[in-house]
Amino acid sequence: MNPLFKTLCAVALLTAAAVTGPVAIGQVTPAAAQEVTLRVHHFLPPPAPVPKNFITPWAEKVEQESGGRIEVEIYPAMQLGGKPPALYDQARDGVVDIIWTLPGYTPGRFPGTEAFELPFMPASAEATSQAAWRFYEKYLTEEFKDVHMIATHVHGPGLLHVKGDGVTKLEDMQGLKLRGPTRQANALLSALGATPVGMPVPAMPEALSKGVIDGTVIPWEVTAPLKVAELVDSHTNFAGPRGLYTSFFVFAMNKASYAALPDDLKAVIDANSGIEASKWVGRVMDEGDAPGIAIAEKSGNKLIMLDEAEVARWKEAAAPLAEQWIAEMNAKGYDGAAMVADAKALIADYAGAE
Repeated sequence: MNPLFKTLCAVALLTAAAVTGPVAIGQVTPAAAQEVTLRVHHFLPPPAPVPKNFITPWAEKVEQESGGRIEVEIYPAMQLGGKPPALYDQARDGVVDIIWTLPGYTPGRFPGTEAFELPFMPASAEATSQAAWRFYEKYLTEEFKDVHMIATHVHGPGLLHVKGDGVTKLEDMQGLKLRGPTRQANALLSALGATPVGMPVPAMPEALSKGVIDGTVIPWEVTAPLKVAELVDSHTNFAGPRGLYTSFFVFAMNKASYAALPDDLKAVIDANSGIEASKWVGRVMDEGDAPGIAIAEKSGNKLIMLDEAEVARWKEAAAPLAEQWIAEMNAKGYDGAAMVADAKALIADYAGAE
């Protein structure tokens, strides 16, 4: 990006943000002590589990460990402008310094991440997120070469949240219009008989309330801040050690912003990056499920757990998707079968350690 254009963009964004202001982080430090301001941009409201229990504490930790020389400003809910699919490019281009987003919001752009989004792949978010970081190190550094990666992670096992009587068997999926977050999630919904409707999660509550969709697939943790239990009547989960699906997330930094840091401040960012940071945000995702479940129960919604025999039918219907993905990846020059095998093995390793 042209340096002048980048500067003008940053000034414009900060001017716009001044109307509502960022989420304040940490203690105010003297201007003389502060050397760097990092702006973090993401798509959820501040009370959501990841912003509240990962991004904010991460920022506070970085500020403290830098001795106040780094200040972190957090701009939630797309406060600096744009739609969620634009977040990655905002970090790449230096419009902001750090973003949290789903690569799947731009279908086909980061195909390697989809190994973790295939049907019935995820264990707990904490285990699967550690596996995701190891997988990133082995397979995905080229896909994400335009940013400096801080963490990769997934959410807890996703499930169905549907209006009406709910989904108690595979046949109940027929004809349902269901929101999906990613290309692979939408392919899964289609394979199961539903009509997928792709959209970022912030748009989903309005789509539910207006009847544009009959339900959605999301993890429990995001149902509370988006008040999903008020908009549906049932929640369908799946027995067994693996969830229906998950989504791959990144917490990533502009490369120039990282490179401009002095070595000791780079070390602060490095100490709060990698597999431990990925594990941390995965654990936050898992812990965020409990409030969503409690709210659904209090609302009197129907909680459905499909038994393993019924889940086997769903797995059979979804099985062709993995083979299709492997073929697609092979055509792109990857070893798709090896990627799927490695993803499964890494998840099993970290899940077995829990």
